[in-house]
Amino acid sequence: MSASQGNFVWYDLMTTDPKAAEAFYCGVLGWTAKDSGMSGMAYTILSIGETMIGGLMPLPPEAAAAGARPMWTGYIGVDDVDAMAARVKQAGGSVHKGPEDIPGVGRFAYVADPQGAGFILFKGASDAQPVEPAKGTPGFPGWRELHASNWESAFAFYSGLFGWTKDEAMDMGPMGTYQLFVTGGDPVGGMMTKMENMPAPFWLYYFYVENVDAAAQRVTGGGGQVLNGPHEVPGGAWIVQCLDPQGGAFAIVGPKT
Repeated sequence: MSASQGNFVWYDLMTTDPKAAEAFYCGVLGWTAKDSGMSGMAYTILSIGETMIGGLMPLPPEAAAAGARPMWTGYIGVDDVDAMAARVKQAGGSVHKGPEDIPGVGRFAYVADPQGAGFILFKGASDAQPVEPAKGTPGFPGWRELHASNWESAFAFYSGLFGWTKDEAMDMGPMGTYQLFVTGGDPVGGMMTKMENMPAPFWLYYFYVENVDAAAQRVTGGGGQVLNGPHEVPGGAWIVQCLDPQGGAFAIVGPKT
């Protein structure tokens, strides 16, 4: 089994205005952007220093016409995309695209869990493992959070597919339970039953910043919105949940002044 099996390995943003989104995120998170050079496809690579962490692409017009909104999607590494896509369907999920190859990059399938939250199954063309930066390094993904219709059945689905395990569970009062999950060593994310005003289940991705107050000012200064926070979370970090100028949801995590 590869080291990436069951781990989040990449993040994509599909958006209605890629150039504006590129400028926004580079300004807020310190990313650099570079065209991927892939023929027949507009795809921008997002990096911190020399380390690539994700990509940016246009939201297809037909998807937008069908009601799709700008959104981030996480890639989960697997050893066999085709076999795992079949298991997603067997477990009650759906396969929306693929499995298919990205020449020279790898094989993927865009799937959704039984409650409708989307993610991508991915196996890279090479066995090179991504470099894991020190926890808290600004610009890197820091947390993955599933807002589910029912977190208990969602956890059973992901655990059955990827072997994820439970860590601490936190009682959030009227908001219910917040269940941390582990894909290898330390907890990498959490699951909760979504608020009733959220239209559909989704994954929310948090990126590290050097200071949440300063970063939140960059969000609003760049035309984005702060939805919630800053809120302190266990361990002393602070979080802020945001929308980018095109309406894509993301969050930031880091220390406070």
